Amino acid sequence: MDEIIPESATPSMVVAQDPSIVGDLRLHEFPSRIFHNQRLLRVWLPPRYDAEENRERRYPVFYLNDGQNLFQTSTSFTGVEWQVDETADRLIRQEMIPPMIFVGIDNARDQRLREYLPYRSMSPAVLRPLGRRYPDFLAREVMPFIAHRYRVARGPEHTALGGSSLGGLISLYVALVMPGVFGHLLLESPSLWVANRRILRASRGFRDWPQTVFLAVGTREVGREDKDKETVESVRDLAMNMRRAGLDERRLSLDIDEGATHSEGAWGKRFPKALEFLFGRLGFLR
Repeated sequence: MDEIIPESATPSMVVAQDPSIVGDLRLHEFPSRIFHNQRLLRVWLPPRYDAEENRERRYPVFYLNDGQNLFQTSTSFTGVEWQVDETADRLIRQEMIPPMIFVGIDNARDQRLREYLPYRSMSPAVLRPLGRRYPDFLAREVMPFIAHRYRVARGPEHTALGGSSLGGLISLYVALVMPGVFGHLLLESPSLWVANRRILRASRGFRDWPQTVFLAVGTREVGREDKDKETVESVRDLAMNMRRAGLDERRLSLDIDEGATHSEGAWGKRFPKALEFLFGRLGFLR
C-alpha cells in the first residue's frame, strides 16, 4: 500500500502554549488527500523525549480519534477533556506504562459523522458515508506522517488505536478490515447500534483481534432504561464475539461502568485503567 506524505508544503507545527497542558504537546496542520480536507494532529511527547540520552530511542504510539477532546478543555466539544496528558505523564513517571507518544487525530467537524460511519445508515441518516476510507487515511497518511517526524517504534505490539462513541465505532471497523496493524485497541462506548448493528454482525467469526482490547460502556449512556439496557447488551455481545475468538481476561478487559454516562468525563475517568491494561501488563517496562 502506497504511503501519502504531504509534499513540500510541509504542514506547519506549533507547540501548544495552554498552561493547562502537562508536557510537550505539538500541533500539526494536516491536509488529507483521501478526505480532501484539513485538520490538526495533536502529538504529545513523553518526558525527556528530546534528551540526549534518548536520541536513539523509539517509542510506542497510541492513535486516538476526536483529538480535540483529549488534551484541552478549551477545544473539547463539551468543555471536558480526557486529560490524556496528565494521565500519561503520571503513569509514565510512576513506571506504570512505558514512555510513549500519543497522537490525537482531530475529527473533521461537520464531516465527522460521515468520516466515522463505514456503512450507509438511516439512523442516523447518512446515505453517503466516508468511513470506508478511514483505514487508508490512517495507514497511508497519518501513520507515515508521524513516523517521518517522530521516533516511533514499529510493529503492532507498539501501536494502539482507540476512540469513543462514533470514534470507537470507526476504531473497531479499522481493526476488522486492517488486522495486524494495531496490537492494542481502546473502544469506549462504541456506537454499535449504527446501521442496525451491522458492525456486530461483521465481528462474528472474526479471529485476528489485536493482542489486547479494552472495551467499556456505562449503564446510563442514553438516559432511558430500555435503551441503556440495549446499549450494554450490544457491548456484551461484542465482548462475547471476542471471547469466542480466544481472547481471555489477559487480552480483553470488559468494563461495565455502573451509573456512567456517554461523556468525555466518563471516558477520561476510565482512561488510566485502559492505559494500564493495554500497555502496563505486557512486559514493556524497562
